[in-house]
Amino acid sequence: MSGAGQLELQSVRFGHEPGGWELRIPSLTLGGEGMCGIAGPNGSGKSTLLELAAGLRRPDSGAVSLDGRSLAGMGRKAVARRLGYLPQECPALFDYTVEQVAAMGRHAHGGRLTPDAPGDIAAVSRALDAVRMESFRRRRLSQLSGGERRRAWLASALAQEPGLLLLDEPTQALDLHHAAAVMEALARKAADGLRIVVALHDLNLAALYCDRLILLQDGQVAADGPPDEVLSSGRLEALFGRHVEVVRHPDTQKPVILAKK
Repeated sequence: MSGAGQLELQSVRFGHEPGGWELRIPSLTLGGEGMCGIAGPNGSGKSTLLELAAGLRRPDSGAVSLDGRSLAGMGRKAVARRLGYLPQECPALFDYTVEQVAAMGRHAHGGRLTPDAPGDIAAVSRALDAVRMESFRRRRLSQLSGGERRRAWLASALAQEPGLLLLDEPTQALDLHHAAAVMEALARKAADGLRIVVALHDLNLAALYCDRLILLQDGQVAADGPPDEVLSSGRLEALFGRHVEVVRHPDTQKPVILAKK
């Protein structure tokens, strides 16, 4: 795994259209915690923020830097060796096997679609094991459910072995059991030193697994801090326009968000 990187967004502004929606980030640093969650209503800017942080979009103004170097001035392979990114949707042009999907993550290190170097083979195996897909290694994408395909693509991101990993809704299309399993796998990776920034719709998963939680509203940071401090009934009602109650789980003492009629 490469050394954990640190992303900094300074005076970043990005708009989808003139006079329309705009993401405005005066100052934000990512990569200092094991797992940082990003949450907010649909359209609040979660995916756009991650795309800017990954260097896939360039801000209209401001700068994004990785370990003090401008992301825009770095080559894609140099970025990929330190920074990984998994979008919400991962369209496949070919019917790859799960092993080949995972091996795509080794491209930044010079790896092949069919891994043959010992380091690549080991990285792919570790990634598949982390997402409980080792037994699916020879299956093709067309033979998988939506949730299984999602875990295969997550294995690709883990096999890349960056220092900092950006994930956009990694639990999308997963049932409760597999969503929790994915978050447990990410928590183990975070404990081993990987720095993870993850966009999540499920606030209860965010409360349980994230060390830090950033709430976005209308393209701006509405709150930033430990989930215990960020997740309050009043703030969530203002953010989502729905009556909620925040209670403490009797075992973990983590916040639990309950919808109210």
